[in-house]
Amino acid sequence: MDMLWSGWGDPAAATPLPETVAGLLHDLLGVKPRTAAPVTLDQIAVPAAPLDASTHAALLAAVGGHPEHVRTDAESRIRHTRGKSTPDLLRIRGGEVDDLPAAVVLPAGHDEVLAVLRACAAHGLVAVPFGGGTSVVGGLAPARHGAFVALDLRRMDGLLAVDPVSRTATLQAGLRAPHAEALLAAHGFTLGHFPQSYEWATIGGFAATRSSGQASAGYGRFDDMVLGLTLATPEGTVETGRAPRSAAGPDLRQLLLGSEGAFGVITSVTVRVRPVPRARVYDGWRFPTFGQGTDALRSLAQNGPRPTVLRLSDETETLVGLAQPDAIGSGAGRQNAGCLAVVGFEGTEEDTTRRRETATAVLRAAGGEPLGEEPGRRWAHGRYSAPYLRDALLDAGAFAETLETAAFWSRLPELYAAVRDALTTTLTDAGTPPLVMCHISHVYENGASLYFTVVSAQGDDPLAHWTRAKHAANDAILAAGGTITHHHGVGTDHRDWYVREAGDLAVDVLRAVKRRLDPAGVLNPGVLLPAD
Repeated sequence: MDMLWSGWGDPAAATPLPETVAGLLHDLLGVKPRTAAPVTLDQIAVPAAPLDASTHAALLAAVGGHPEHVRTDAESRIRHTRGKSTPDLLRIRGGEVDDLPAAVVLPAGHDEVLAVLRACAAHGLVAVPFGGGTSVVGGLAPARHGAFVALDLRRMDGLLAVDPVSRTATLQAGLRAPHAEALLAAHGFTLGHFPQSYEWATIGGFAATRSSGQASAGYGRFDDMVLGLTLATPEGTVETGRAPRSAAGPDLRQLLLGSEGAFGVITSVTVRVRPVPRARVYDGWRFPTFGQGTDALRSLAQNGPRPTVLRLSDETETLVGLAQPDAIGSGAGRQNAGCLAVVGFEGTEEDTTRRRETATAVLRAAGGEPLGEEPGRRWAHGRYSAPYLRDALLDAGAFAETLETAAFWSRLPELYAAVRDALTTTLTDAGTPPLVMCHISHVYENGASLYFTVVSAQGDDPLAHWTRAKHAANDAILAAGGTITHHHGVGTDHRDWYVREAGDLAVDVLRAVKRRLDPAGVLNPGVLLPAD
């Protein structure tokens, strides 16, 4: 199944905004119903594919000669236009397709990816790797002069190997996360990687963006899981990972993880896997303030016991109910007030019980009030619902977007205040006062991430409003000592701030890597690094 071309996910799973929420948006934020419906797929004017006969033939030959594997029809090209950020959706709903690929190419394996990249280099085409299409930072909209192709990896969806002794598995890059979990479960294993994009994102996308799942406190980030990977470039193949750890020079895995298709196309990864947990339990806790809750999370992250899932919503997110997306409009958040934490444990029955009991004592001592399993069950049930809620907000005339960052624990309060203030001030000055919500989504011994959700009226020019606010928030993140992105990636949206964060010398080093692996500039130009 393809994702909805003008929104998120499965169209059958979309739900309208509850009337109570629509009324609240109107009363608090001045949100007005949309005056015009989004365009339909058949209303979008799509120019002919700008491929000459020789270029089309070269691409076709690279993927085995089957016409279905080089698609130039309008619908395929529209479905591979940009990603799923709110600006992306507003533009596609308005019929704007200036970032339309010339073709969608579907290779079947590593060798065919190599052949496609060589054909692109020979014919002056740009290649953009396309997994689930879930990028929210402009990762699928290259800076370019001329045509580009979307390199859709969906045919590369196999489990290549399982090593139960070492507890590793080798997965192809186009494998969607739910399918990967099903294949691993047949061998008694789980990857344990469950980001909000889980239902649609791919293994290669996780690696290319350094994804972090909602159970990262227990299973780690995706880049922690990767033991080796294979990369296809116009200049050949790079393979890394002969052992779980090595002192044989700098770790090239870490150079390629997070490279976002700018250095090459990740075609497979070898990952650490763990036994499918026998027990899962998610508890809700209430803290009077975000600061007290943050201190409690820090205590567990630093001193243990470390839960599998550990997240904390601020007062606003809890009040609105966004901490439990399927409860929006039910009043659940208002009933509990304060700040909602979800604390989850997975593993053996014995280990889960032991960690849960010990963590309960720590959370009580930190001022937490146990709410039982119901809030945790609601969170687990609705944890993939937020993108659908975003679409419903757009339909109702609201603007909704997210951004995330991370910092050391000592800098977290300053970072939280700075980003909230930047977003609130900028959007209010533009005439669309926002609702700004936040939660701690991932924790480490030394720090944590902050995930912000912003809702406002769309205004006369929602894209211009958001661009100003996003830039102000990015500036605030760097000034307050945060990183420009924790798990969404750099793309084009964060690129200029990433350059500031990394520094000119470090960026020059990365440019040198790109020049060696991609001398013709075929791979995703302008994503991650400024285009030459």
